[in-house]
Amino acid sequence: MIQSNLKLTLPKLYPITDTRISGLTHLEQVRRMIAGGASLIQLRDKTASSGAFFRAASEAVDFAHAHDTKIIINDRVDLALAVGADGVHLGQDDLSPVQARKLLGDQKIIGFSTHSVEQVLASLKFPIDYVAIGPVFTTSTKADPDPVLGLSGVQAALRAVGDLPLVAIGGIGRTNAISVLESGVDCVAMISDLVSDPEEISDRVRKFLDALR
Repeated sequence: MIQSNLKLTLPKLYPITDTRISGLTHLEQVRRMIAGGASLIQLRDKTASSGAFFRAASEAVDFAHAHDTKIIINDRVDLALAVGADGVHLGQDDLSPVQARKLLGDQKIIGFSTHSVEQVLASLKFPIDYVAIGPVFTTSTKADPDPVLGLSGVQAALRAVGDLPLVAIGGIGRTNAISVLESGVDCVAMISDLVSDPEEISDRVRKFLDALR
């Protein structure tokens, strides 16, 4: 089995785009996130056609790479390959990380979603670079979310994950992100609280990162 050959250090903040919530293109969201200081961004789009997402992701990746920022594509290994993204984020029902690694090789990032300690433990056999755990809090981003884990669930995941970086996701915003980071996770992913006001994206990213310094 092909393994990752990366030594991944995650930034504290992992913004995720959402065209529905923000009303902006992926490119424009990426522009504003980078202006605020983001260095790793995930493109997530559950509604666009493959062609539309390909075009949008191509523009976003080109801009991000010109500004020394990595782009992860949610779910779509084929699109990640096609647009030259830095990796993919896979869910429990997506392509197996083993198959994704065969396609992507050992120099791309693969993240994997989990929703319980059991899933965290099961993920350790996969050739992945980080594990995401969630939802930590109640979230409106997913139509049918998994049960909320709370900080106790995050701490249980931390005990299970070993040396892999752990990303917390789900209902995390500027008011609770610090407490999640203080639990010991490497990184927090944010969607709604960053992009809900398109005019504030850059400032929200910047102020959050400044608060961590």
